[in-house]
Amino acid sequence: MSTDISRYRFTDGKLNLRRFHQAKWDEPVIFELSVPGQRGILVPEVEDGITAAVGDPLDSLPEKMRRKEPPKLPELSQPQVLRHYVRLSQENLGADLNIDIGQGTCTMKYSPKINDQLARLPEMTELHPWQEEDTIQGILEIMFRFEGILKEISGLGYVSLQPAAGSEAIYTNVSIIRAFHESRGELDQRDEIITTIFSHPSNAACAKTAGFKVITLYPNEDGYPDIEALKSAVSERTAGLLITNPEDTGIFNPKIEEFVRIVHDVGGLCSYDQANANGILGITRAREAGFDLCHFNLHKTFSAPHGCGGPGAGVICVTEELEKYRPAPVLEYDDTKYYLDFDRPDSIGKIRPFYGVAPIILKAYAWVMSLGAAGLREVAEIAVLNNNYLLKQMLEIPGVSAPYAQGKRRIEQVRYSWQELTEETGVLSEELGIRAADFGVHYWTSHHPFVVPEPCTLEPTESYSKEELDEYVSIMAHVAQEARTDPVIVKQAPHNSTIHQIEHEPFDDPSQWAITWRAYKKKVLGEQG
Repeated sequence: MSTDISRYRFTDGKLNLRRFHQAKWDEPVIFELSVPGQRGILVPEVEDGITAAVGDPLDSLPEKMRRKEPPKLPELSQPQVLRHYVRLSQENLGADLNIDIGQGTCTMKYSPKINDQLARLPEMTELHPWQEEDTIQGILEIMFRFEGILKEISGLGYVSLQPAAGSEAIYTNVSIIRAFHESRGELDQRDEIITTIFSHPSNAACAKTAGFKVITLYPNEDGYPDIEALKSAVSERTAGLLITNPEDTGIFNPKIEEFVRIVHDVGGLCSYDQANANGILGITRAREAGFDLCHFNLHKTFSAPHGCGGPGAGVICVTEELEKYRPAPVLEYDDTKYYLDFDRPDSIGKIRPFYGVAPIILKAYAWVMSLGAAGLREVAEIAVLNNNYLLKQMLEIPGVSAPYAQGKRRIEQVRYSWQELTEETGVLSEELGIRAADFGVHYWTSHHPFVVPEPCTLEPTESYSKEELDEYVSIMAHVAQEARTDPVIVKQAPHNSTIHQIEHEPFDDPSQWAITWRAYKKKVLGEQG
């Protein structure tokens, strides 16, 4: 069987795929570039006013707070630092370089550069969370206004911006569920959390971390979480339901209100994982579905960059009944000033040291304000349109399928399966994704376990044009055709990247992990501390 690629662009009779060759630098880590005496900045002298008031600032520090020796920092000039990081950037792919719809559930969308400029303003970068509140009224006002926007988007009346990531927000909501049952004297009894296999895995992980037993629901033949399985799972032991909707398959559960009611009927609480709300902004809300809590990821839905896994920002929203359990402090306004209220006797406590990731919140606030309410709904509508266009085009490639919900549209993403192609050619989904990197794109397989066989998850968001979606599909069609006609070239990929195939064993061996310079010197270079 050959792939029909007649609809794709051709030049001189050849398929017109974008040429891509990854930059390759044998670039040392920055510590290895260090030369004693090189410097890129001059640290300013202590101001006269400070020395006049306290003398030598070091004299006022307790002995235990003083370094015995200077920090071992790399010493380089400004041009050397610039070249180092530019070279590293050339060895990366990302939303600013390629069609990045292959990150699946991560919602890789365009982040307006003007929002980055806002976050780099001195008024922002020179703030410190320990400043007096009367000196940070500007950012507190932005946070307060943004909380009001999130109340409208979720329909829930109380917000906390404190969590620094999606998983942290989920853990916050699990902790609130725990505190609620503990206040009623039912925590020992209610020790089970229900979730679904296609909800974000952090739901199960956070529930387990918080000490709950986890019950996982699997889909029925249509791909929806099985409501009969839910009815069998709930009991007087049920503490809550943590669920993503639409799930990571892109399938929206039409019985979500009934799910919530079933859990409420046995005394449990329901938390809506809206880390990725990209396809439902302005269309459906947690409140109308009856949820008690929800959370958003600002670094997904609200366009703040992921930044290679960080910085992120999570947001939780809760009903009035659960308001008192929010992590301390909470942000308040007394008609004259904005302030952080630490007097929260029923609070679950701090989730992280400070309130919110200010630069990320600023970027998300600017993004929302530039769009307005109508613009947010348009974001969702275009994201859904793009996804269903991509779905139609992908399903025309022989060997790929979209399990479950046959013939029905999806919301913001689809979990595809290459099982048919794998059975025919022996080429795995992971190998197709690695070969796609030779054309400057990639895709994410999906969370383990592979309930969908040979999976990949694509989410185009609202940021990509029809032409870009067509280009991505043409790459997928080309790679699938190669799997049939020249499977070796696929299995031996990547060919144009900075490295060839890597050994996976070290990833499963913590004794070989080196995530700091010290660990690298010890484990790789054999130096002793």
